[in-house]
Amino acid sequence: MASKNEPNFQDFLPLMAEKLGGDGLIAEFCNGFNLLMDSSKGVITFESLKRNSGLLGLQDLSDDDLYSMLKEGDFDGDGALNQMEFCVLMFRLSPDLMDQSQFFLEEALQQGYFQDFHL
Repeated sequence: MASKNEPNFQDFLPLMAEKLGGDGLIAEFCNGFNLLMDSSKGVITFESLKRNSGLLGLQDLSDDDLYSMLKEGDFDGDGALNQMEFCVLMFRLSPDLMDQSQFFLEEALQQGYFQDFHL
């Protein structure tokens, strides 16, 4: 049960995946990434997340919440989220999508959505 201060989260990603298919869902993730990223750096930084979070209805999140979001998805430890890290984080936040994630990832890789990604 969520407390008063916790956001009430309803997972719409499985419905989006069903309606949009793998390609469409990944394209929407990419659109979300583009909304949140620092366009001069090509990644989501704390500053860009804080500045743009209101576009996604997240304006009430504290700085600690925003830092936690970045830390949760930052696999390479650079303090920012690249496009791949952001998309993986979106899947991880949806337990129902995790069951289907291998299919969606393979489909996205075949379509070249992450062609510029380097580890």
